[in-house]
Amino acid sequence: MVKKILLLLLTISNAGLILFVLCLGTQNLNSRSSINLGFSSTPPYPNGFILGLSITLGLVSGGSTSALLISSEN
Repeated sequence: MVKKILLLLLTISNAGLILFVLCLGTQNLNSRSSINLGFSSTPPYPNGFILGLSITLGLVSGGSTSALLISSEN
C-alpha cells in the first residue's frame, strides 16, 4: 500500500513540476490556436502548450494506472 501511495505522489509531483515549467516556457509564444471540442472551443493556446499538456496528462494517467496495478504484498 505504501508503494502505491509513493508512486502516485511521485507521479503527481513530477507532472506538476513539468506543467509548471511548461507554463513558464510558453508565455511569450506568438503562434496560438484553439481546439474545437464539438460543443465549444477552447481559448487560443500556444501549440507547444497543447502538446505539453497532453504529454503531462499521459504521464499522470500512466503513473496512476501503474500505481493501481502494483500487487499488494501481505
